[in-house]
Amino acid sequence: MSSNRTFTMLKPDSVEKRNIGAILEKITASGFRIVAMKLTQLTRSDAQAFYAIHSERPFFPELVDYMTSGPIVAAILEKNNAVEDFRTLIGATNPAEAAEGTIRNMYADSISQNAIHGSDSNENALLEGAFHFSEREMF
Repeated sequence: MSSNRTFTMLKPDSVEKRNIGAILEKITASGFRIVAMKLTQLTRSDAQAFYAIHSERPFFPELVDYMTSGPIVAAILEKNNAVEDFRTLIGATNPAEAAEGTIRNMYADSISQNAIHGSDSNENALLEGAFHFSEREMF
């Protein structure tokens, strides 16, 4: 069953390169409605908890360092078939493999600095959204 909400996070490289507006414009032009959004910065413990699924992977320490290196923009988006449609919009994790016109193709520099996060399932969209937002922060 598809959900009509997904979670996204513009990563520190997107914020640092001042791509927030361009990326948000691409998201809204693709039919997504922003129901919650904030500029924030992850603490080490936040990043470790958010990415706990990768804690045994060799890249985990670098991922935590990167995700705490600067501010991020967290958002919950709404659209029919949100998770799948958003994964298509952001493109492959490796920007060299991302389809032309996708967010990662346009704004990512590498696999590790890939501009944006998008939930990979309806269940994770709910968990990730709840990690960053309370119910009263969503409109």
